[in-house]
Amino acid sequence: MSFETPDDRQYNESHEWALRDGDTVRVGISDFAQDELGDVVFVELPDVGEDVTQDEAFGVIESIKAVSDLYAPVSGEVTAVNEDLFDAPEMVNEDPFGDGWMLEIAIEDESELDELLSADEYTDQVA
Repeated sequence: MSFETPDDRQYNESHEWALRDGDTVRVGISDFAQDELGDVVFVELPDVGEDVTQDEAFGVIESIKAVSDLYAPVSGEVTAVNEDLFDAPEMVNEDPFGDGWMLEIAIEDESELDELLSADEYTDQVA
């Protein structure tokens, strides 16, 4: 089965994506990850203003199959949270790269982006 992996963003080995917009990174999970999880029923996210650290858990995603931690692709302060997911967690399944985004982080250290995978590298990892 093939999965959508847009090449305008970078990926964590733990299946989160990072889309840079200036000094901010928008974060969500990959198409592969949402497919593996199955129907998402709950998402727990940090509050705006909290700090997250690269490769450390920032939240939890729960599906009918599993409960999984969500890992930050970069360190920084949470500047936005997709509160729509609290009432409609299925948006993660329906549009993981669009309406199913999870949070935005003000980048602390740009060099952390160099540690993330390109779309091709991520696609090779999940193949």
